[in-house]
Amino acid sequence: MNIAIIGGRVIDPARDLDTTASLFIQDGRLASLGEPPAGFEAERTIDARGLIVCPGLVDLRARLREPGLEHKGTVESETRAALAGGITQLCCPPDTDPVIDTPVTAQWLIDRARHFGGAEVWPIGALTRGLGGTHLADMHALHKAGCVGVGNAALPIKDTAVLRHALEYASGLGLLVFLTPEDPWLSAQGVMHEGRVATRLGLAGIPESAETIEISRALMLIEETGVRAHFCGISSARGAALIAEAKGRGLAVTADTPVHQLYITEDDVGIFDTNYRLRPPARTAADRDALREALATGVIDALCSDHQPHEEDAKERPFGDAEPGIAGLETLLPLTLRLADLGILTLTEVLGAVTSRPAALLGIAAGRLETGWRADICIYDPHVEWIPTPASVRTRGRNSPFFGTTMRGQVVATIQGGRIAYERPTAP
Repeated sequence: MNIAIIGGRVIDPARDLDTTASLFIQDGRLASLGEPPAGFEAERTIDARGLIVCPGLVDLRARLREPGLEHKGTVESETRAALAGGITQLCCPPDTDPVIDTPVTAQWLIDRARHFGGAEVWPIGALTRGLGGTHLADMHALHKAGCVGVGNAALPIKDTAVLRHALEYASGLGLLVFLTPEDPWLSAQGVMHEGRVATRLGLAGIPESAETIEISRALMLIEETGVRAHFCGISSARGAALIAEAKGRGLAVTADTPVHQLYITEDDVGIFDTNYRLRPPARTAADRDALREALATGVIDALCSDHQPHEEDAKERPFGDAEPGIAGLETLLPLTLRLADLGILTLTEVLGAVTSRPAALLGIAAGRLETGWRADICIYDPHVEWIPTPASVRTRGRNSPFFGTTMRGQVVATIQGGRIAYERPTAP
């Protein structure tokens, strides 16, 4: 379909572009910016005046729950929710059931998302077979099947020798390794940040050292093996400082943080509100502010939703028994935009954290508005205010502390591969 997007504010962080212009899509690709190509006839015209046109978002971590936990979400429900949030590409961690440790499972996920016309899925293959932490997975076969990298999700590799061999193998293949920095012994019984709030509530805490010790162990092995490594879910000031020091020494490391970590702190747990039961936990206000600064200075490369959808029963339990996580696909964009409103980064910079920067570290052709590239585009209204509720979102997840709160900035349309994959419903 030939699509003309007329008169929007076009922002492409990859090129530091911020201008008012029209875009023209032909044969699934961005044909031109500014003037239409010769002989172009639009089959659909989108009036984008007053709207912002940017690359489709790239989400580094979103659990789809299928296969294995379809009562929480499916590939169909969650990839369509992603499109409603302006997300055109997302990474799925390997802790599905069965685990993504074979080419068959990886290809099944990719094909299923395409079948339903949802956001494009990039599986992360298992670093060890069954995520068991003992035997290496066939990383070469997983990469050939379409995995964008390998990791062990949130399951630890306790044997340091196994982790070293895994990083050596991945390094030899040129694969990106996703690492979740959480020491399994220090965090085993914890349910929130170890600090004054946990003490007051009588809840077992997860100390900052559960993150920093694991980062330190991994960094030593990264330096030895030369592997490209990405740290998932940095939650502490000290963790960010370790990443900054490693980057300063020239190590090939990147890092992300879930966008909600830039807002939520331990104080939000209040009186055992299970919507704030997170993994990694929300830490102190000082940690939150340090993460914002780390994003602004480029220590943290990208933001993600860290989408973990749950049914209501999973949260309607005592705090320690509730399942951790937030359903965040449809709030990723407005929470990211809020950082610009707070003056932490410019609008172009914050959009880069969910478009060009994650795409670049994955090495995929996405996250930018480049003539000749596949047309993956998010069009959103920066002025409209809306309130997400369990009834209004498309994810099956019913777990978010942001339900019932006012968001500013809402997706009007998402274009994926040159097709209009999502349009905001019009009021009756």
